[in-house]
Amino acid sequence: MKTPMEAARTRTICWSDPLAIAGAARESTGLDFLRRMIDGELPRPPIADVLNFTLTEADEGRAVFEIEPAEYHYNPIGGVHGGVVATVMDSALGCAVQSQLPAGVGYTTLEIKINMIRAISSRTGRLRAEGRVVHGGRSTAVAEADLKDEQGRVYAHGTTTCLILRPE
Repeated sequence: MKTPMEAARTRTICWSDPLAIAGAARESTGLDFLRRMIDGELPRPPIADVLNFTLTEADEGRAVFEIEPAEYHYNPIGGVHGGVVATVMDSALGCAVQSQLPAGVGYTTLEIKINMIRAISSRTGRLRAEGRVVHGGRSTAVAEADLKDEQGRVYAHGTTTCLILRPE
């Protein structure tokens, strides 16, 4: 029987300065900022490098992230950790809201709810989280998202309420 160290795997992660990325977010409309990340003009945020997920699409009121579940996403009982799912969903939900914001206006997640419907493993294949704004108000926004596989099966559904942060 192998010891835990004999079975160990390694993974190297590099990331860009998160404060430089945040500065670009304040100077751009939300949609322009997201599209600049998709085009590679701006680097990915560190969390996307750590968990290896990618923003692939952004339109007004909509954002899509993709992730390929891997062993390094696993929890102790052999499936993808719910926190990974929640992080990808929170990103799709929040960026859908961000896509509607003017330059200088930010947001933060006020509340999030995720229903995990199917187990996810490294055999699941690529998953796509699509966030959509349901309501975009002056002080709050509400969005929903689905996490689906390439056959369209839903693995998770989530909603969020975001607080809109306007300069004083």
